Amino acid sequence: MAEVVRWSAQDGPVRESELRARLEQRGYVVSRYVYPPGTVFSDHTHAVDKIDAVVSGTFRLVLEGTAVLLGPGDWVAVPRGARHSAEVVGNEPVVSLDAVRRVRQGRGAAPA
Repeated sequence: MAEVVRWSAQDGPVRESELRARLEQRGYVVSRYVYPPGTVFSDHTHAVDKIDAVVSGTFRLVLEGTAVLLGPGDWVAVPRGARHSAEVVGNEPVVSLDAVRRVRQGRGAAPA
């Protein structure tokens, strides 16, 4: 099930640097992408645990059959092997932070 983590109004306006820092503190390596309106990612999986986060715009993500809308500051964990798809909703580009679980050297184990 897709559990969305929402940005709290108490945190103030969504700031990319703050969202990035929160993901990095959880042990993720973060990359930034901008997807134009009309972008669609068909069903796929990843071999790593990841998080899809939105800085601005609206992203519709379907994770294992459950659809969620991600807006500014929202993120959802996508476990390795989970089938999912995504698309940009509306006429505004989506600025996305794509976070991949950092792997420890030696045994290949991910931090908790």
